[in-house]
Parts: sequence; structure tokens; C-alpha cells
Amino acid sequence: MIVWSLGSLVLAYFVLVYLGYEINLNYFTESKEKCQERIKECTNNLVRQGIDNVKCDYNCVNPDLIIKNKKIIN
Repeated sequence: MIVWSLGSLVLAYFVLVYLGYEINLNYFTESKEKCQERIKECTNNLVRQGIDNVKCDYNCVNPDLIIKNKKIIN
């Protein structure tokens, strides 16, 4: 099962690269700090504003930044 999953991921990677997409393999290491900062801000707001008024954005994964379409400039 694990071998099939890894094989599928590798195949998908090569198919996406062939179709002109660029995959940012460093996305999670680069965005980890920003995400942790946003969560810290949200917890500070939670303490200040209370549970009813706080608005937090916990969405730290942006698929548009993970897989990008390469722009070919002629």
C-alpha cells in the first residue's frame, strides 16, 4: 500500500512537471514561521477580545503557492 502511494506521488510529480507546472517543495518549511506567527496573534486576540468576538484565520496552506503554472515568456 505504501509503495503504491509513493509511486503515485512520484508519477504525479513528473506528470505535473511535464504539463508545465512547478512544484514548490520548500513551501511548508518557508511558510511554517508565518503560520505560527498568525496563530500566536490569534491567541493574543482571543485573550483580549474573548471567545465571541475573535476572528481567526487558521488556513495556513495555500494550494496556489504549492503548485504553480510556469509562465512561458516569448
